[in-house]
Amino acid sequence: MSPDDLEMLQMQMGPDTARLKPEHFIAHLFGRQNAPEFAKLFDDTLRDIAITNNDIFAVKTDGGAKITLFDRVSEFITDPSKRDAFCRAIINKLGDFSFERIFNEKYDFYAALFEYLIKDYNKDSGGKYAEYYTPHAVAKIMAAILVPEAVRGKVNNVSCYDPSAGSGTLLMNIAHAIGEQRCSIYSQDISQKSSSLLRLNLILNNLVHSIPNIIQGNTMLHPYHREVQGHALKKFDYIVSNPPFKMDFSDFRNELDTKEHQERFFAGVPNIPKQAVDKMAIYQLFLQHIIYSLKPGGKAAVVVPTGFITAQSGIDRGIRQHLVDNKMLAGVVSMPSNIFATTGTNVSILFIDAANMADVVLIDASSLGTKVKDGKNQKTLLSTEEEDRIIATFNGKEAVEDFSVVVSYADIAAKNYSLSAGQYFEVKIEYSDLTPTQFAEKLQGFTDRLDVLFKESAGLEQEIKKQLAELRYE
Repeated sequence: MSPDDLEMLQMQMGPDTARLKPEHFIAHLFGRQNAPEFAKLFDDTLRDIAITNNDIFAVKTDGGAKITLFDRVSEFITDPSKRDAFCRAIINKLGDFSFERIFNEKYDFYAALFEYLIKDYNKDSGGKYAEYYTPHAVAKIMAAILVPEAVRGKVNNVSCYDPSAGSGTLLMNIAHAIGEQRCSIYSQDISQKSSSLLRLNLILNNLVHSIPNIIQGNTMLHPYHREVQGHALKKFDYIVSNPPFKMDFSDFRNELDTKEHQERFFAGVPNIPKQAVDKMAIYQLFLQHIIYSLKPGGKAAVVVPTGFITAQSGIDRGIRQHLVDNKMLAGVVSMPSNIFATTGTNVSILFIDAANMADVVLIDASSLGTKVKDGKNQKTLLSTEEEDRIIATFNGKEAVEDFSVVVSYADIAAKNYSLSAGQYFEVKIEYSDLTPTQFAEKLQGFTDRLDVLFKESAGLEQEIKKQLAELRYE
C-alpha cells in the first residue's frame, strides 16, 4: 500500500488494533532472512512492534510499571552463533502458515498449543508452573454452568475476573460463553510468565480491549482493581479461579491479619505452622477474596481441594457456613482423582451464586473418566459425554442415584455444612423374606462357623505360648 493508503486504513481501524509498519510484516522478514545479523533485525522488529503499540499491549504491574509485549527473543539462545538460524527457522515456519481460518476456532485451537508450551515450562522449572494450567474439561464445565446455553447471547456488558489467572484458560472459556464483545476481562497474577501468556491469549482470542485490566502482582497483599469512585475493591459479575492450594506466605501473613482486611478475610487468615510452612492453605484466602469481590447476584466457580467441602473446623467450615447462611451457594462438583496431571490432590469445583435462594446441587463425579499415562504421571480424562452429563445434571438440578443430590440450605446446615454429595445419598438396605425354618438354619450356620473360628483361635493361642516358652536369652 502507498503511505497515504496505509494512513487512511489505520484511521479507520479501532483503537484496540495494532498499528504495523510495512517492515513489521512476516513477508518483509521472510525476504530479509539471509541478511547479516538477521537475529538482531528480528529482535529489533519485535521490539519496535511492542513499543509502537505499547498503549494497547502493555501489561501493568500492581505498582503501575508497564511490561512490553516482546522481549529480544533470540537472546534466549545462549550460543550467539546459532541465533540467526533460530530466527530464520521461526520465520520460515510462520511464512508457510495461514492464520485466517484459525481465528474462527477460538480458544479450542490454542488450548493444545498452550498446554504444550506450559508442559515445557513445567519441565524446565522443576514442576512448579503447570499448576497454573487448568484442564480444558474443568474450564468447560465451569463456563457451561456459570453461563448456561439458555442465557448465551443475552448476557451483555459484564465483568469477568480471575484473581489467580495463570495463562487464562478459565477466562477464555467464560468469555467465549458470554461473547468476547459482551464482557470485559480483569485479572491479577503474581507471575510475569503467566501474565505474558494471558496477554498473548487475549490477543489471539479477540479480547485485546481487556489487556489494560491484566495486572501482574500479589492479589492477596495488593489487590489492584478498585471501583472508579473511592478506594473500595471492585466487584464483579463473574469470577473464575483455580488458585494455588498450598504456599508459604508467612512473609506477609501478619499484614493480612489486620483490621483493614478483616471484612475481606471474614473467616480468618491461616496461622503459620511450626513445620511445613510451604503447606499454608493460601486457597482459603483466595476463596474469601472471591466471595468479597462478587457483585450482588454475581456468580463464581472456584477449584478447591476436595478436603475443603467436609472439613469440620477452622476457616474451611467458616467459609462454607457463610455461603449457606447467606444463601449464595449453587453447588459442588467433586471431580475424579488425577484430573490434574501435575498433582494427586483430589479437587472439587465450588459454584457460588449470590442469587440462588433455593436448592443446592451436589455432584459426585469421582467415578467418571478414563485413566491414561501422561509422561510419568497418571491422568484422568473425561469424555465429552461425561462432561455434558455433569453440566446437564447441574443445570437441570437433577437428583440421580449415586451421582447427584438436590438439597436445601437447611439440609446442609443440619449436616454440619458438609458439601459432599455422598453424605446425602440414601442408604439402601435390602430385605429378604425368610420362613422361621430358613431363619433358624441361617442362625445355626453362623453359630457353626463361629465354633470353628473359636477352635482355631484356641489352637493359635497354645502355639504362640509354646513358641514364647522356647525363647532363650543369649
